[in-house]
This record gives sequence, C-alpha cells and structure tokens, in this order.
Amino acid sequence: MDNIRLVRDYMRKKDLSFDVRDDVADIAATLVEHELTGAPVIGADGVVLGFVSEQDCIKEMLNTAFHCELTATAADIMRSDVLTVDGGMEISVLAEQMCGNKPKMYPVTENGTCVGLITRPDVLRALVDSTAECHQPSR
Repeated sequence: MDNIRLVRDYMRKKDLSFDVRDDVADIAATLVEHELTGAPVIGADGVVLGFVSEQDCIKEMLNTAFHCELTATAADIMRSDVLTVDGGMEISVLAEQMCGNKPKMYPVTENGTCVGLITRPDVLRALVDSTAECHQPSR
C-alpha cells in the first residue's frame, strides 16, 4: 500500500524568516549561523512577501563592503516573485518540480500563511523513506 508523503510532513517548521526591515548584514549572519542558502521574508500577517538568498546578500555586501555603507534591508534585496508550495502537496509532485531546475527551497504555505520551508535535502529524505518502505519484507 502506498503511503502518500506530503510536504507538511517533511518541511522545516517556520523557524527562520525575515522581516522587510531586517538589515542585510544581520540576514547574512543568520543564514550562515543556520546553514541555509535563503529564507522567506514574511509580513506581519504571515504572508510571504519575498525571499532572500545568500546570493542576494553576497551581491549587496560586495557592492557596499569597500565603502562601509551597508544600509540595505531585506526589502531592498529580496525577490518578490516567490514560488511557494502548499503543505498538502505530495512530495512526489514537488520532487518533479525540483528536477526542472526550479528553486532549491520553497516557502510552505497553508491558507496563505507561511508555515515552514522545504529544501531539496528534505525532499530527498522523503524519497529515501519511501524507497526504504518499498524494500520492507511483506507480511
């Protein structure tokens, strides 16, 4: 019997997100500390407003590092055309999307509110679990 695996079962609970007013240097330090390549920018109502990546931080910090004028915020560097996935989506559907060179991580939403983040390693873990289940001896 197939056990359907859902995004909400493998996502990282909303443990890291940024506010539009957060400073780029603080964002970069937080990403390094949490070993993430990016995180969503969330509004007060929990809605995803954008996404900030390591690359966004690197570009901004490189442009301003020599002048010591780093004053940019998440609002200045975030991508606002963010692809999100619903927590009820099947992992297999998301895995297919990720094979099409889509983002390596997605904010997870339910009822329009950000509830977590799912990454390629999370999807891979779900697929490993599914494969291991296939090799269980039947009774």
